[in-house]
Amino acid sequence: MQHLLSIEELNASKLEQLIDSAAALKASRGSGAHPKPLANQTWAMIFTKSSTRTRVSFEVGVRELGGSIMFLSSNDIQLGRGEPIKDTARVLGRMVHGCIIRTFAQQDVDDFATYSNIPTINALTDEEHPCQILADLLTVKEKLGTWVGKKVVFIGDGDNNMSCSWIWAAKYLGFELVVAAPEACLPPTEWMNLVDAPNVSLTSDPVAAMQDADIINTDVWLSMGQEGQSEKEALFGAYQVNAELLKNAKEDHIVLHCLPAYRDKEITEDILELHADTIFQQAENRLHAQKAVLAAIAK
Repeated sequence: MQHLLSIEELNASKLEQLIDSAAALKASRGSGAHPKPLANQTWAMIFTKSSTRTRVSFEVGVRELGGSIMFLSSNDIQLGRGEPIKDTARVLGRMVHGCIIRTFAQQDVDDFATYSNIPTINALTDEEHPCQILADLLTVKEKLGTWVGKKVVFIGDGDNNMSCSWIWAAKYLGFELVVAAPEACLPPTEWMNLVDAPNVSLTSDPVAAMQDADIINTDVWLSMGQEGQSEKEALFGAYQVNAELLKNAKEDHIVLHCLPAYRDKEITEDILELHADTIFQQAENRLHAQKAVLAAIAK
């Protein structure tokens, strides 16, 4: 494995291997047996989007695996003054051993990997959030034992990076996935035809979607860069994760949120706090999932 650019480029075997590796790394954390595959390596992080969990988990993860890391805000390097991503890539490719990128355009991450010739990790783009999905799947395995035979509901904006990454994961791993969103916020039919995942269904009926759900996953209604789009936000009133809606799910369901959460918008305060142990376990698992990715790349 040279890069992690998307869930789309993986398959069931690779997903399962990464999640098993994440669980093993989590279990060995702090022990003398913890591997150091990044020893004597220096990694760069280029972020054009703000971050808490992504930045901290990658900085800690690289160091725990024996490497050094430098954080490069786009405002601090020449990207912020208009240097093409391919030129930045060709410079960094001669100086560092790998790069972690959190940005808007998926094409920027793809181009960086092409022109730098060094391992490149997608730490979030507008199209996909692969590291988060790995952490989510690890959490599902820890809480429920498996995703096999489970029903996952993604509710909220059905055409954002999280929902699209979940759709690719469902295609490869075979669990049932229902995406519940306003009609205008569902993935395009052409894209769903391209994915070709018969176990994934779309609906604008949040109550029907929630029937017998094992895993309920939500995200902010407005992604980074969409702040202030009040007309879009107004579409989501019926898609809030709240106690009334969750009455339709299985009694032993779990609730996931990739954070940050806007309480009493996409999820109510009481439901977030009721499921806080799972949600913050999910946040912690970003560290372990990303270490698994780094370790796989370092092999």
